[in-house]
Amino acid sequence: MEIDQTTYDDLSLISDGNEFSVFQKMDLTRTHIGREHLRRLFMNPFSDLQRIRETQQILSLIASRQKAWPMVITNGTIMVMEKFYETVLDRIPDGSLIGALAYKLLHAPSFSLLRYSVRHFADFVADFYGLIELFDDPGTPLAMRSRLERARRLLEMGPVSSLAKPLGKKGLSITETVKIGAYLRDRFRDTAKELIEIYGRLDAWFSMSMATEHLELNFPEFIEQEKPVLETESLRHILLEKPIAYPVKLNEKVNFLFLTGANMAGKSTFIRAVGCGVFLAHLGMGVPAKSMRLTPFDGILSNINVEDNISKGESLFFNEVQRIKHTLVKINKEQRWLVLIDELFKGTNVEDAMKCSITVIKGLIKIRRSLFVLSTHLYEIAEELRSFDNIGFKYFETSVVDDQFDFSYQIRDGISNDRLGYLILKREKVVQMLEEL
Repeated sequence: MEIDQTTYDDLSLISDGNEFSVFQKMDLTRTHIGREHLRRLFMNPFSDLQRIRETQQILSLIASRQKAWPMVITNGTIMVMEKFYETVLDRIPDGSLIGALAYKLLHAPSFSLLRYSVRHFADFVADFYGLIELFDDPGTPLAMRSRLERARRLLEMGPVSSLAKPLGKKGLSITETVKIGAYLRDRFRDTAKELIEIYGRLDAWFSMSMATEHLELNFPEFIEQEKPVLETESLRHILLEKPIAYPVKLNEKVNFLFLTGANMAGKSTFIRAVGCGVFLAHLGMGVPAKSMRLTPFDGILSNINVEDNISKGESLFFNEVQRIKHTLVKINKEQRWLVLIDELFKGTNVEDAMKCSITVIKGLIKIRRSLFVLSTHLYEIAEELRSFDNIGFKYFETSVVDDQFDFSYQIRDGISNDRLGYLILKREKVVQMLEEL
């Protein structure tokens, strides 16, 4: 699935700054390598239905056996293993008793680090064997089974396999420590790196599985057909503590949702909830909805937080036009896209914005294989669009009692007629302040 950086930012899917993101919400990894693999998965959601379903199967399998998942490997384990190959040590002798004793006595700092590192390698090997045994059955999906089989072959090389046995309170002898340490140092470096990478993917899957369970997400049902479908029951925004649940129904008959309502009524949250839900579905994860049925999409494009660029001398309106142009270049009649637009053409006057909006909408509705959700304050243009049979009209209701707003955040059929700008000025005492000047 194709998603550009603007859409990642608009939907808060991944954030390197202070803003809380979907990635951070889902990140239950135990190691930094697991976090890196989870990030790669987030940056490369699937369009291929087979890979989506296989990931769903993997996450479901992990959830069914998560209580038996070995928990000895930590981020510290991985870091010690990596540091072992980066640190300068005195040359390690052969595994003879005399050589081992001499190394311990004459090269005490190196021996101490060697023994400490081998202990962590032992934890890693033992836990990895535990994972291999836990999922050693024909029902394990191929993507997971192939990695575990590869790990088994790597672990059976040389004396490393002996670390899978319980070491007891005394641990390895001096001779065993030196012998295995020398092998790890001289002949196991590339193998250790590959094993760490394999574990990183397993850790990422474990995180996705646990997030799906802890956040009470449900796996969506994907439909194999050419015509686009997105139907949800009780869809909610994944980042909100107390989200409102929404129904969504878009298909080839009504593939364009025209959304109206006052500021703060819930339009932007709804649009982001739709985008985040579809994104998570294409990762193979559960989604924040009671149910979701959808076709695979080739990409998601958003037009939500467009801003001006003073350094480049670009106005807000110019950048809005460029974003629409980019959207038209990307989508075509042969692919399925989810296009999310929040408030078209905020950077120009109302009359110009209405004319531009109608032009854009009339063009976009010709594309029947994609789905569109568009919000606007320009309620007047709705009348000119009623003649198109593939546009659905929804709005978020707002009531006003004694100059106080009541936002139900419920989505209704029809077109909003709210005009709350002046009431907000009055409620915030701006009108009073102006009159007293």
